Amino acid sequence: MMMDDVEKVLFTKERLDAKVAELGQRISLDYADKEIFAVGILKGAFVFAADLVRNINRPLQMDFMIASSYGNGAKSSGTVKIMKDLDFDIAGKHVLLIEDIIDSGLTMKYLIKNLQTRHPASVKLCALLSKPSRRQADVTIDYCGWEVPDEFLVGYGLDYAEKYRNLPSIGILKREIYS
Repeated sequence: MMMDDVEKVLFTKERLDAKVAELGQRISLDYADKEIFAVGILKGAFVFAADLVRNINRPLQMDFMIASSYGNGAKSSGTVKIMKDLDFDIAGKHVLLIEDIIDSGLTMKYLIKNLQTRHPASVKLCALLSKPSRRQADVTIDYCGWEVPDEFLVGYGLDYAEKYRNLPSIGILKREIYS
């Protein structure tokens, strides 16, 4: 029923599983002698973050933040709000931010600056998807799954107005749904 609202599937569950495993292996190698402090950005990245950390073969701690510049709209408002902050001190820790998609980059640029004021040993960003055509802020994505076209994507944690997060694949939402 929800799949009827999807114009086209971009990434199947099988492709997602393979890409997440590949990212987990790369991160495990890069952090071979370090403990990771993984920070999932809710709500969108919860599915990706859960799958990713199960593919990282390193000791890690996990926490979550909620930050948004969207509300219920399809476009960023440009104003970032932190609705849930970290529960733990990150001073001296190797922070790995886990995000579903980097669109304008405004939210992530804000979060990275905010976290750097807390004196971590390092901050790196892992994003499943990047939409460079929409970028308004310069953000370095250390681990990126795929670059995607400027389309409204849903599934695998990505939503439109809090719907479609539970789709096992990622697809393009039909324009008439959000226009």
